[in-house]
Amino acid sequence: MLDRICLILAIIGTLNWGSVGLFEFDVVAWLFGGSDSIISRIIYVVIALAGIWCISLLFREREEIVERTDQ
Repeated sequence: MLDRICLILAIIGTLNWGSVGLFEFDVVAWLFGGSDSIISRIIYVVIALAGIWCISLLFREREEIVERTDQ
């Protein structure tokens, strides 16, 4: 379950970066009062931690990942 939550957060982060790159529009900052607000900074950190967690998916055996999703 943690893998899925982290993957969803990482996807949200990539979509936000895509909007920054394409449209110069930061969705997180817009929703939570600017990029310097404490809530935005917490969200940025949580998404970064989720992305770091997703790195572990690269080093896991394929069978282990399939086993966890079947449960």
